[in-house]
Amino acid sequence: MGTAVVRSLHPGYFALVMATGIVSVGLRDHGLDRPSTGLLWLAAGAYAVLAAATAGRVVAYRTEVRRDLADPARGFGMFTFVAGSDVLGVRLAMEGHTAVAAGLLTVGVAAWSLLGWLVPVTVVRRGPRPLLAGANGTWFIWVVAVQSVAVLATTLDPVAGAAGGALAVVAVGFWSVGAVCYLVVATLVGLRLVRHRLRPVDLPPPYWVAMGATAITVLAGTGIATAGRPALAGVREVAAAISLAYWVLGTVLIPPLLAAWWWRHVTHRVPLRYEPTWWSIVFPLGMYGVATRRLGEVADLPLVAATGRYELWLAAAAWTAAFAAMLGSGWSGAAGRGLSRAVAGLAVSRRAASGSGPGRAAVPGRGRRRAIVPGRGRGRAAEPDPLAPPPAAIPPD
Repeated sequence: MGTAVVRSLHPGYFALVMATGIVSVGLRDHGLDRPSTGLLWLAAGAYAVLAAATAGRVVAYRTEVRRDLADPARGFGMFTFVAGSDVLGVRLAMEGHTAVAAGLLTVGVAAWSLLGWLVPVTVVRRGPRPLLAGANGTWFIWVVAVQSVAVLATTLDPVAGAAGGALAVVAVGFWSVGAVCYLVVATLVGLRLVRHRLRPVDLPPPYWVAMGATAITVLAGTGIATAGRPALAGVREVAAAISLAYWVLGTVLIPPLLAAWWWRHVTHRVPLRYEPTWWSIVFPLGMYGVATRRLGEVADLPLVAATGRYELWLAAAAWTAAFAAMLGSGWSGAAGRGLSRAVAGLAVSRRAASGSGPGRAAVPGRGRRRAIVPGRGRGRAAEPDPLAPPPAAIPPD
C-alpha cells in the first residue's frame, strides 16, 4: 500500500474480514466447501494486509490515529479489528486450525481489553459537543466485538479439553456484557435519532450493525445453550430465551433499516458509491443468516432455520456486489485522477487558444463561477459524509 492509502485508511476496514469470514461460515454450513474455503483464505489475506497497514499507520501517523479515536463516527470502527480477528478464528477452527484460532482469540481478548475502554473514554473526553449528536450506527460495533469473543470461545470449547472450563467462563462473561452493552448503545443512538435533526448523511451503512449486533448475540447465545460443559447447565435455558428475544428484535429492525436506505438513496438521492462502510451491511446480513439457521436448529423451529438458509444467499449476493464495487473503486480512482489531469490540460489549452494568455489582462470578476451559497441560487452545497475517509492526495505529474 502507498503511504497516502495507509494514512487515510479507514479504521473500520476490518469489516471486510468480518463480512468475508461470516459468509464463508454460512457457505460451509450449506456444504459448499470450495467457495467457503476460497473466502476463508481471502479473509485471511485481507486480515494480514490490513493488520500490517494498521500497524504502520499507528507508528507513522499517530496524529491521524488520535483524531480517529476522538471521532464518534470513526473511533468505534476500531472494534472491527477485534471482531475480524474472532470471526476469522471461528472459520479457521471449523477447518481444524485450532491453535491459530486460539491465538486469534487471545488477540481479540487483548485488543478488546484495550479498546473497550480507550475508545469510549476518548470519544467522551475529546469528542465534539454535544456528544449525543455524534451517536451513530458504528457504536454497535462495540457490541459486535464483545460478542465475537463469546462466539469464538464457544466454537473452541468442544476441542479445548481441560481448558474448556475457562472458555466457558469467557463465553458467558463476554456474552452477558455484550447483551447489556447493546441496550446501552441502542438507548444512546435512539435518543440521538429522536432529539437531533436527522439528515440523509446521518444514516450511513453502519446503522445496519444494529441488526448485526443482535444476530451475533443470538449466535453466541445458541453456542452457550448447546455447550456440553456442566458449568453452563444453569445458564442454558436463560441463554436460549434471551437469544430468541434478540432474534425477534433483530428481525423487527430490518424493515426500518430498509426504509432508511430508501429514504437516503432514493428519496434524497445520496449517491450510492463505494465506501469501506459497505461491509457493515454485508456482515449483518451474513450474521443474521448464520444465526437464524443455528437458532432454528437449536430451538427446533423449521421455519426459522429455513429463513436463515435462504437469507444467506442474499448475504452472498451482497458480498459479491460490495467486492465488485471495491475493485471498481480502486480502478476508477486511478483512472479518475488521470482523467482530471487530462481535462485540466485541455482547459488550459482552450484558454490559450482563445487569447487569454500573457498578452491579455485578466479582468477581475470575469470568467469566474459564482460559488453556490447554501440556501441561495440554483442549488445547495453538498453535505459532507461524516464517515467518508479523508481524500488521498493526488500525486504530481
